[in-house]
Amino acid sequence: MVFRILLLCLILLIIDIYAYQALRTLLKLKWMLVSYQIISFFLLIFIVYSFMQFDRSVGQTKQTMYTMGLLLLVYIPKIVMALVLMGEDIFRIGAGTVNYFSNYNSEIDFLASRRKFVSQIGLGLAAVPFLSLIYAVTKGKYNYKVIKQQIFYPDLPDAFDGFTITQISDVHSGSFDNPDKINYAIDLVNEQNSDMILFTGDIVNTDAKEMHPWIDTFNRIKKHEYGKFSVLGNHDYGEYVTWPTEQEKVDNFEAIKDLYGQIDFKLLLNEHTFIQKGEDKIALVGVENWGNNFKKVGDINLASANLTKDDFKILMSHDPSHWEYEVKNHEKHFHLTLSGHTHGMQFGIEIPGFIKWSLAQYVYKQWAGLYENKGRYVYVNRGFGFHAYPGRVGIMPEITVIELKKGKYTV
Repeated sequence: MVFRILLLCLILLIIDIYAYQALRTLLKLKWMLVSYQIISFFLLIFIVYSFMQFDRSVGQTKQTMYTMGLLLLVYIPKIVMALVLMGEDIFRIGAGTVNYFSNYNSEIDFLASRRKFVSQIGLGLAAVPFLSLIYAVTKGKYNYKVIKQQIFYPDLPDAFDGFTITQISDVHSGSFDNPDKINYAIDLVNEQNSDMILFTGDIVNTDAKEMHPWIDTFNRIKKHEYGKFSVLGNHDYGEYVTWPTEQEKVDNFEAIKDLYGQIDFKLLLNEHTFIQKGEDKIALVGVENWGNNFKKVGDINLASANLTKDDFKILMSHDPSHWEYEVKNHEKHFHLTLSGHTHGMQFGIEIPGFIKWSLAQYVYKQWAGLYENKGRYVYVNRGFGFHAYPGRVGIMPEITVIELKKGKYTV
């Protein structure tokens, strides 16, 4: 632990040195440079001290979450400046080396002085993440987007042509800090007037008590004609803190499962139910969490017992890696899987039709939106709430509306 803290301090110190060099090239007033050094020093001390106070028995708190936000706000722009100046240093060292060995001009210093325009470029580039991160914390985390997606299936039962599903995921109620914004999001959910609503897990960060202030708010989600169903996410198991006793962990898990019932969602635990419409029906399958790097208690075979390949099936599975490793080639042919979990890492760039990028794509093959394999689809919701970092940059909180259509497979 001590070694990691010291390593973190060293890295941040190097970044600070480079950032200071960029500012020194541009600012000539000594008091401004001294003020910058003092502020940077105290911010570094505060950030390191706050992380050292992390209590494994408590887990994430609003303080640790906002400390992470402060860390990113302060140091990502500085990292950008540092990278620009490091690039300049590579050029300066290269040019100095060539000059030294060629004896082209012995009067020129080995390292040329920093160029003002390079520092200006560094500061200009650093302003982009700085302003983006301010927006992310103040506005982005509650900038809800309703994303509508049609999916076509040739074998969809006729009665379900045009059937609509609202999906929410990754509420992380322990992170909320603005009741008005959450009520606004619930209004958006209700405005969709879908036939059914599905909640794909992570109602809390860790503790069932996190949801207690929000139960009445989420009970405002109106009844849907064909039901309200849910599954558990990895955070619902209370795995990320050290509990005083095993019994307290068990009690918390039971309380979290009960939360879904308190907001009128039917929790599916490795089981399925049928949704009947007219003379036709589809199977709704719900598994417990199955994650390649997280808790694996989801049992797709148990959940789909007695179902056949020909039954039209919608699977709720919190972690999309389950689809990648078990579901997409499963012999029972799960038509549609609904997942969440990734949050798109709450950071990325999305311009529909042009670019879709996030660090999440280097961890998950399916990380946001719709993916297909042999006529089987997974939709990954970008998340309703936020966790670890109190903001969203580019990857906005999502309410998904999926319409099932009869026809050739969606391309």
